[in-house]
Amino acid sequence: MTAEARPASPPLTERQEARRRRILHASAQLAGKGGFEAVQMREVAEAAGVALGTLYRYFPSKVHLLVATMQDQLQHMHTALRKRPPAGDDAAARVTDTLMRAFRAMQREPHLADAMVRALTFADRSVSPEVDTVSRLTTAIILDAMGTGHPTPEQLSAVRVIEHTWHSALITWLSGRASIAQVRTDIETVCRLIGLSAPDPAP
Repeated sequence: MTAEARPASPPLTERQEARRRRILHASAQLAGKGGFEAVQMREVAEAAGVALGTLYRYFPSKVHLLVATMQDQLQHMHTALRKRPPAGDDAAARVTDTLMRAFRAMQREPHLADAMVRALTFADRSVSPEVDTVSRLTTAIILDAMGTGHPTPEQLSAVRVIEHTWHSALITWLSGRASIAQVRTDIETVCRLIGLSAPDPAP
């Protein structure tokens, strides 16, 4: 069955959701200590207190698991940003502040960040739903920072370019080819697209 044809999963019960959260926590802990290679499915199952077969029913592969871990991290970040909104006098400044806060969070856990980004890079079509969820969350975080409830097609295009730049900057930083200062300059530059994509004020 292709990713596009995969049927929607039924909602998890409270017990299943608790089990899923233990699995994601174990994945993040192992990745945080040793990166991508440290996340072995058998060790994740043991740390989460679930059978290996149960783990595979939730996540068919390590890539599925780590992309879901990134989704979970982004959801926590989104919640934190809503409690403490970004600073800035305009949308570009607020989005810059938001993305740099995300980078600082990655900087605190570089092994975890590297594992999640590698999983996104390795993801094939079978992981498309999970990757799409990560993209939607990133878009929602940026739109919240912009303060745009009903973005125009031009604004959504700008957001996609910002997402691509953020992802690329994260990869170059993780590989040691860019400093945080360089990342900030790139993010500030691309966020200027927000002003260019804003609709013209009504006469």
